[in-house]
Amino acid sequence: MPAPAHSPSFDRATPPPSATTPDPSGPGPLRRSTLLVLCLCVLVAQSMVAAVNLLLPQLATSALHLTAGELLWTVDAYVIVFAGLLIPAGALGDRYGRKGALLAGLGLFAAGATVSALAVSPALLIAGRGVSGAGAALIMPATMSILVRVAPPEQRPRALASWTLAVGLGGFAGNAGGGLVGEYLSWRALFWVMVPLAAVLALAAARAVPRTGHSAGTPAAPSLDPLGTLLLTAGLVAVLFGVIESPEFGWTSPRILGAFAAGAVLLALFTAHALRSAAPLFDPRVFRSARLRAATLGTAAGFFGLFALFYVNSQYLQYVQGYGAARAGFAILPLTVGMALVPRFAARWAATPRPVVGAGLLLIGAGLLAVATVDAGTPYAVYACWLLVISAGAGLCMPALTMGVVSALPPHQAGLGSGLGTSAREIGAALGVAVTGTVLAAHTGTGHTGGTADFTSGMAAALRVVGVVVVVAAAVVTAGFPGRDRDGEG
Repeated sequence: MPAPAHSPSFDRATPPPSATTPDPSGPGPLRRSTLLVLCLCVLVAQSMVAAVNLLLPQLATSALHLTAGELLWTVDAYVIVFAGLLIPAGALGDRYGRKGALLAGLGLFAAGATVSALAVSPALLIAGRGVSGAGAALIMPATMSILVRVAPPEQRPRALASWTLAVGLGGFAGNAGGGLVGEYLSWRALFWVMVPLAAVLALAAARAVPRTGHSAGTPAAPSLDPLGTLLLTAGLVAVLFGVIESPEFGWTSPRILGAFAAGAVLLALFTAHALRSAAPLFDPRVFRSARLRAATLGTAAGFFGLFALFYVNSQYLQYVQGYGAARAGFAILPLTVGMALVPRFAARWAATPRPVVGAGLLLIGAGLLAVATVDAGTPYAVYACWLLVISAGAGLCMPALTMGVVSALPPHQAGLGSGLGTSAREIGAALGVAVTGTVLAAHTGTGHTGGTADFTSGMAAALRVVGVVVVVAAAVVTAGFPGRDRDGEG
């Protein structure tokens, strides 16, 4: 893989002539069936991030007798493996074929769901979640990089807006599906549903998704770089472990500080190795691109805010407003409205992403600050209005941020770009949950068990912190984002 530092400008994504074999799809328009199948794959993979959260009460009283730590790992195993493997999984698809990576990911996803559904012990349940997370790590970058390769430039913003919408709908589908299963069915039903669903998607992908060529055997082929892959994956897993477990053990506990220290050392070793290697997994000098830095930070900040909201939403609706699990899962529906409608308008301004990104992140931050004012007496209609503000912000900025990450790298590295962008999403999401949980616990001491007023005051403090962070990030990202797309990719 050529070192991007040798390129005169990182903001110009021009592939070398030998980067990949020609796409069989040619320059023709993106087929709707292809876009639909790819977005459904994204939706299903993303839905399993949140779905299990609503099954925790049922799992706690199940025949598996999960401890509090095992419940936590049932949720976290998927996220940690998913986020830890995204970058090498994206590079693997670029090298050997993105369609093959997608199909392999769907197979792993189904295999993990089968293990979880048949689990007779907590260890098997957690292992199945980890295998499904590995499948999701192959699915997410493959879907985006296929879209980048098969969509002509004029269709690319709308295609990536649809991909981003599928990520948001995945959060809603996970909440709604998990709520329905938690209220009416056994927890095993959630995993059993995933098995035929993944099989149907694999058959649809085999028929509707074209092969995009690969770079194996060319000078532009990404290196498998076993040592770099091991260092990067282990470093990301250590950092994610520290972030996710920090509300449980405390940010200054020896376990968490040790995890952060190990992650920092491993990531530093990866950077040193990649800078010296003739064929690294990816060259850290790609972050000299102002666009890539700003888009990565903006993506992380947006999901930091969104997942902070997801964390308190179900608790607020169930413990404060008295909703059942299924009703609470569907009550977040307004958060998808703006994500579905606003990108249609935002795509018109794809050539000038700076105001779109800045306004979108500001709306997310302002919406979170507004949600911080709700209490037990707040009507749902008012709460839903603030969800719509956050939804409009996400719909406005997320497609432009996604395009910013992808267009900062050459098209033959689309899988790597997708892996970087999705890693930023998952790390931002994990930080949002961790920071919100920590502030909530510190403020209330006992969480929701201390009473509804106790919980709402803690929720308000947590969302004020998160909202301010997102607003500050909006200013930083807007300052660093290019004022106009100079390469025509927008």
